[in-house]
Amino acid sequence: MDLRFGDSKPTDEERAAIDTLLGPPESSWEGADRSDADLRWARGGRAARERRDLLLPGLHAVNDRIGWISEGALDYLCRRLTVPPAEAYGVATFYAMFSVKPRPATVLHVCTDLACAAAGASELCAGVEARLGLGSGVSVERSPCLGLCERAPAALAVKAGDPVRTAVSAPATVERAVLAASAPDSAPEEPPAALAVPQTGRAGREELVLLSRVGVVDPASLDDYRAHGGYTALRQAFAIGPAGVIREVTDAGLVGRGGAAFPTGRKWQATASQPDRPHYLVCNADESEPGTFKDRVVMEGDPYSLVESMTIAGYAVGAHKGYLYLRGEYPRALERMEHAIGQARARGLLGDDVLGQGYAFDIEIRRGAGAYICGEETALFNSIEGYRGEPRSKPPFPVEKGLFGKPTAENNVETLVNVLPILTMGAQAYAAIGTGKSTGPKLFCVSGSVDRPGIYELPFGATLGELLDLAGVRKRLRAVLLGGAAGGFVRPDELDIQLTFEGTREAGATLGSGVVLAFDDTVPLPRLLLRIAEFFRDESCGQCVPCRVGTVRQEEALHRIVDRTGAAAASDIALLREVGRAMKDASICGLGQTAWNAVESAIDRLGAYE
Repeated sequence: MDLRFGDSKPTDEERAAIDTLLGPPESSWEGADRSDADLRWARGGRAARERRDLLLPGLHAVNDRIGWISEGALDYLCRRLTVPPAEAYGVATFYAMFSVKPRPATVLHVCTDLACAAAGASELCAGVEARLGLGSGVSVERSPCLGLCERAPAALAVKAGDPVRTAVSAPATVERAVLAASAPDSAPEEPPAALAVPQTGRAGREELVLLSRVGVVDPASLDDYRAHGGYTALRQAFAIGPAGVIREVTDAGLVGRGGAAFPTGRKWQATASQPDRPHYLVCNADESEPGTFKDRVVMEGDPYSLVESMTIAGYAVGAHKGYLYLRGEYPRALERMEHAIGQARARGLLGDDVLGQGYAFDIEIRRGAGAYICGEETALFNSIEGYRGEPRSKPPFPVEKGLFGKPTAENNVETLVNVLPILTMGAQAYAAIGTGKSTGPKLFCVSGSVDRPGIYELPFGATLGELLDLAGVRKRLRAVLLGGAAGGFVRPDELDIQLTFEGTREAGATLGSGVVLAFDDTVPLPRLLLRIAEFFRDESCGQCVPCRVGTVRQEEALHRIVDRTGAAAASDIALLREVGRAMKDASICGLGQTAWNAVESAIDRLGAYE
């Protein structure tokens, strides 16, 4: 599509939204009224291009104020940032939360993903649509996972304006969802984050490490956080120096908790040793894997722990700027993190001289806008830089050329907050938790057909059965999805699987980011598999053929066989295997490489479609 600047003009509201973010334009070259002086020379081109990374915040500014992004608003934003309109259009249409077509100011996102589907999301959608109807001023959109799986089914209402207003309804009923959409300011307040941690109300609280402050400290109070051990780890980091921090993290055996399980100490050392400057730290809080919500609970219940751990990580790798890439569907986490960063900055815990140690570090929040692929680190970098969130080819690796082409260390929330106990208790004591190859505590997101869904903290080495006993399985267990949509199913007779990276690998499964979705015999398995296929089709960035075409062919085959079994489905199952192998072997990134995992495991381990 060849888009050019047209005759469309931004409205006053659209212009104000963009100018609030970027400041007023300096000349007509940036979209202001033209003067004779502006016709003599062009100004600001290179400087404007260097602000390309403000494209995503600019799109958010317009979408938040108006509810959608018009051609006039997009053109004005492009002029301000000197971005070709075709490229900006490609970015705006990449994200599910944006719309380039007119829609009502209020959008109600109703989750239809795995946990919510099992809890009646289809009936909820039908009921909400019937109640609201046409002309209600509310757009009802079926959404992928909203990260509220412990309170399924879930809905998120977003009402555009200045300021934008949001309301979460979870567990949602038709009445609650309609209220959230119609009057977000009057919707009931969300329950505290501690309710998502069942162990806080049980005898196991004293054994918690990562979640020990959730439900104990006031998440808005920096003083309360410090009174419960906050910033002890940062002081220890300054005492032992950057090399000492990396040594402790390495000796502790900490590996990434996002699913890849790469040694964190090696990543930090590789980043710190790069001569190219500046270095960056990126915290990946864009957990979009269906069934995952642990990072949200940490940010809502203990936000200062993430601020402190990001500061330590930045100090270790030689970074002076950190980016927190936060899911667009997490309004309360955004509010808590903005407040925590502001308080830390005001108290000298962020800024030019952290704790008076002569080290400068600050954190900037960048909101995602609904794209699962941006959980992949290089796609996340592209998103921050103002490009489509498409993965990059490797090498070069992020530790060499990451964000803005500079050495970058990227970790998720759970990985980073593990650094605090490593420094406070020491590497040896931390490594004594768990097993020899999988050290430390692990957070598990348990939802589905259980009595006590939520985040559970257990040492590596506990079994799947022990975890499900804590959560309380309802009725007759049919299957467990381990690792989320990109993971695989296991049978009810396989609950002795050890929850470690090596234990799940030996069992032919994957631990992933710690998702455990339990399904009893009332849940229609074929429909769940079809929903997984729909998810990967929707979330594929389309950059590589194996994933772009393969996810569509997978969904088509499952549609054909969902009502058929046995020999009638044999040819389509053979096709699924062929397509699955092609995606696994030839896709650029992990999305395509794992898109077939859950379906394959359901066919081979559960005998689906037989």
